[in-house]
Amino acid sequence: MNVRLRVFAALGLLLAPAPLESAVARIKELAAPEGVRDNQLLGYGLVVGLAGTGDKRQTIFSAQSLTNLLQRFGISVSPTAIQVRNTAAVLVTATLPPFAQPGSRIDVTAAAIGDATTLQGGLLVRTELRGADGRTYAVAQGSVVTGGFVSGRGNNSQSVNHPTAGRISSGAIVEQKPPSVNPEGQVRLQLIQPDFTTATRIAQAINKQFAGNPPAHPENAAVVVVETPPAYKLHPVELMSLMENLEVNADSRARIIINERTGTIVLGRDVHIAPVAILHGNLSVEIRTSLAVSQPEGFSQGKTAVVPQTEVKAQEERARSVTLKEGATVDDLVRALTAIGSTPRDVIAVLQNLRAAGALEADLEII
Repeated sequence: MNVRLRVFAALGLLLAPAPLESAVARIKELAAPEGVRDNQLLGYGLVVGLAGTGDKRQTIFSAQSLTNLLQRFGISVSPTAIQVRNTAAVLVTATLPPFAQPGSRIDVTAAAIGDATTLQGGLLVRTELRGADGRTYAVAQGSVVTGGFVSGRGNNSQSVNHPTAGRISSGAIVEQKPPSVNPEGQVRLQLIQPDFTTATRIAQAINKQFAGNPPAHPENAAVVVVETPPAYKLHPVELMSLMENLEVNADSRARIIINERTGTIVLGRDVHIAPVAILHGNLSVEIRTSLAVSQPEGFSQGKTAVVPQTEVKAQEERARSVTLKEGATVDDLVRALTAIGSTPRDVIAVLQNLRAAGALEADLEII
């Protein structure tokens, strides 16, 4: 029996994308007006019409919800006196976009909270969707479309994906406007990725558009304040349209993303490395176990036995060296390491040690 243990990792996948230079983007992709945001809605409802795959007797609240629903129509039934398996209690969620108008429709998602096995073929009855302030902003109803199914019964069943959660496209009608802030007097732009350089460039691009009376200034790395020019006092929408289409050279910190589980590295070529020398080698340990049979002599009282004989052999490969000069980038490092036969796992180990030594000028993120 041979057992081989290797200290170095297996092969992986190395991704080397284009250089991470300043990307030209519109302000629309970099920032959004303060107060203009999505709102999360939540509701509790019932899905009916299931083919015996709903909540069982143990789920008490679904039976109580059904009896409460029937009482609205003048039908009085005790929750303990019914056993309906075609009904399932669900939580309904939706995202209400800013400036949504009453009568418009949004998508909703329904997920079972009881012991229902599938929502396939079910119908969500009218469910109120409320915001964080407790007010009802939309009402949902419609057929639930699941991304999976269950076939068979008992132990002889097959489940695909998650049949206990489904989606209703355009299944909710907006009943009232969400709380939104209209850009009047002053506009505060919130950066999606806070950065001092990007905030300064956004303010410069806006001031260049309104030469003579610069209205914008960066408050901090996350907020740019824009005073509404006199010509746009009565036209805030046109002002926002003009600003969000201005192009800016967005800036960001150098970053290297490493997935150690798969050996994937995503990096940029403009990440600089201080002058450094790297020695890297592999150590392999081989353990071999052979089974020897010990046979006793004739007419003796001994017994035949199997005696394991273990041999341990360690071999360390010759260290491979890489020397990086002033101004070297990660791209130069990767090319040098791959030239001497390093695997992506080796590159990950080298990058981690460079970061620990302070020679790598980038954020190292391991996921």
